[in-house]
Amino acid sequence: MNLRKRILKQVTAGILSLVLAGCPVFLLPVYSAEVPEALYSAGAVLMDADSGRVLYGKNESEPYAMASTTKIMTCILALELGEPEQIVTFSKTAASMPDVQMNAKEGEQYYLKDLLYSTMLESHNDSAVAVAEAIGGSVEGFTNLMDRKAEAIGCRQTNFVTPNGLDGTDEGGEHVATAEELALILRYCISISSKAGEFIKITGTPAYEFQELNGKRYVTCNNHNALLTSYDGAFTGKTGFTGKAGYCYTGAAKREDKTMIIALLGAGWYPNKSLKWKDARKLLDYGFENFEYQQLGKDEWHFEEIPVIDGMEKTVEITTDAKTFPYLLGKGELAQCKVEYAEQLQAPVEKNMVVGTITYELKGVIIEQFQIYTTEDVEKSTFWNRVKKWLRSIQDFVGILINK
Repeated sequence: MNLRKRILKQVTAGILSLVLAGCPVFLLPVYSAEVPEALYSAGAVLMDADSGRVLYGKNESEPYAMASTTKIMTCILALELGEPEQIVTFSKTAASMPDVQMNAKEGEQYYLKDLLYSTMLESHNDSAVAVAEAIGGSVEGFTNLMDRKAEAIGCRQTNFVTPNGLDGTDEGGEHVATAEELALILRYCISISSKAGEFIKITGTPAYEFQELNGKRYVTCNNHNALLTSYDGAFTGKTGFTGKAGYCYTGAAKREDKTMIIALLGAGWYPNKSLKWKDARKLLDYGFENFEYQQLGKDEWHFEEIPVIDGMEKTVEITTDAKTFPYLLGKGELAQCKVEYAEQLQAPVEKNMVVGTITYELKGVIIEQFQIYTTEDVEKSTFWNRVKKWLRSIQDFVGILINK
């Protein structure tokens, strides 16, 4: 198909009003906050939860150890593949995990839902392994599920070796993720997964109590995500620390119609626990102060008819389902619209045949695309088709005379 690009400065006079009215280049006002350059974290990302676009990144594509932020994947997989009342029995392996741990003994039994609170609020390593074995049959089986889910989400450098975030190595390499991919995983957990609501409920709970199934032991869990009580709009997140990873964090906050996701890796080492919170606030502040939703596009479009070669009709009408849509844009960002469709078509032409696109781009990346398609069939001009058309015209004429 011969496509004709119709961009703002390349269009003909007849179509210029269409492009100016429907596909402007958007320039936003300037906001006050400065780009958060002085971050402590080795790798950091600020992401728009709606689109998944990275709004700010520092070494966002570099893999780092991720410590217990790993557990967001453990939790969402258990929610998707398990049942809340599923009984989980602690194995010798699970019970042998190092701190932080619930100190469960081999053979103790708990409901799956309770162990997810243990895993996410107190970051108990033994609970995470018990959950992994219950869902995946073994730690290795579960980490294979984690890797497959990560790949489906769009992660290409993340490698899960353990379900609790303890450092390790397997045939895929070290236990690592990039800040961007960790943010993508959290985005999946809070806005895409069918169990997003349950995930948010668990990770946003301040405290939780449960007991062993035989009633002999009671466990109290407190949420260690400091932002939940100190940052306006924070509603989910997970901390992490190992000697190799340093302090890590991924979380999200929502204010009005904007939801920001952050991921921080290598945000200082012991005893500098507070550095990750400083970076978290700086990134979230930057996002909320510098980005606003703008309506792009328009709801009504009008196109020139396209010539049809060897058709029973000389032209065919085209239309689109393109409409306005909101998109989060920031200081000085430009969004461009390109309208492309065929200069001509060869008969026969089918109704709803795609003949072009309306594409919105930001910094060379497609952010939205709509199809342009035909509104009717156009038969090929053959002798018998012309005869049939002539006969139909006579029939229509006779019908008019009879009705008179």
